[in-house]
Amino acid sequence: MTLLAERVDVWAASITDEPGGLASKLASLHDAGASLHFVISRRAPDKPGTGIVFVTPLKGDREIKAAAAAGFNVTQAFPSIRVQGSDRPGMAAELTQELAQAGLNLRGFAASVIGVQFVAYVALDSVEDADKAVGILQSA
Repeated sequence: MTLLAERVDVWAASITDEPGGLASKLASLHDAGASLHFVISRRAPDKPGTGIVFVTPLKGDREIKAAAAAGFNVTQAFPSIRVQGSDRPGMAAELTQELAQAGLNLRGFAASVIGVQFVAYVALDSVEDADKAVGILQSA
């Protein structure tokens, strides 16, 4: 299994749970020239009327300043990695099994396939766990 695994910064912001709430946050990043590879958003069930959006990557001063102005912060609580490789049946199971066998507990996992490639974003419990996961997957 040949994989590209790397640490990534994931940025998060609160959104209003109303039409356009997510669109306005993403528009501010677009206006700064951001080319996002991953976006996930959901309602916050414990805070009615709000939600949260996670994005990556943000690069350069212009994008980071726009993100900060829009209320985005780097999520220190979710050390994350990006994993990319050739897709085949059972790939997500294999990848998560490799990490489980190393004693790594996953805080979050999202994956998608486009054509013959998959990309996964994995959140772990600590920076050390994220670094360990990168090492394991790079050598798998």
